[in-house]
Amino acid sequence: MQGGAQGTVCMQTVNVICIKWGTLYSPKDVNRLKNMVLANTSRQVKFHCFTDMGDGLDDDIAVLPIPEVKVDAAGIFKRETAFFSKNLGGLEGQRVFYFDLDVLVVNGLDDLFVYPEEDDFYIIDDWASKGHRVGQGSCFSWVVGDRYNDITTDYEENKAQIDRKYGSASQEYLSDKIIAKQGALKFWPEGWFRSFRFHCLPHPLMRYFQAPPRPQAPELKVIVFHGTPNPEDALVGNWPSKSKHRWKLWKKLYKHVRPTPWIAEYWK
Repeated sequence: MQGGAQGTVCMQTVNVICIKWGTLYSPKDVNRLKNMVLANTSRQVKFHCFTDMGDGLDDDIAVLPIPEVKVDAAGIFKRETAFFSKNLGGLEGQRVFYFDLDVLVVNGLDDLFVYPEEDDFYIIDDWASKGHRVGQGSCFSWVVGDRYNDITTDYEENKAQIDRKYGSASQEYLSDKIIAKQGALKFWPEGWFRSFRFHCLPHPLMRYFQAPPRPQAPELKVIVFHGTPNPEDALVGNWPSKSKHRWKLWKKLYKHVRPTPWIAEYWK
């Protein structure tokens, strides 16, 4: 395991949060994320999981209910909007660091935990978007409180209009709301995060012959698995496909991954 202690640092507790909806992810995924975070920092960490199913989580995880969003239906932006309640998990006034459950922490996080300034919002610069106006939501950080609370209240009051405008583009909605608050998105330094799909997979024509290589960037901290495959599928060389339409079969030619055994090394 890489990372771990990185010198003398301020020992103020770091609040790390995640969310687990239903059974899409298992308790093992939450426990694994917590263990990766702890193995890659010398800071004191309080790990919080917001979930509707808390069975099986490690005893040192604070298990909290998913914040209520007052809309008639779940909507497509419930994760983004739920997190910005004024006193999320009793953490008002404290900075929190959110991680998706399917990220792979590969190196030390101490620099990340001290990087944000004042009470601004920080997020990954989305690799699939141009213009630095969209954040990729696998890791973001903010200070719980009033400043971003209208992300929740605006969605509660204007859900239908927001759904029509943004469709399924929840990251774009969140990014637009943050830009309206602080003038521009603030991003983690380039190189701290890499996409498994964009930065690890070989060229589509080589994916049947070459396994994804382990990234060698020394500044890399987290590998993001967005969409498919997730880490467990990539580990065994499986790329799930739900499409049964023949006209989409061409996509299966490049949606292929060979077994990637180095993923499991970061779970130890």
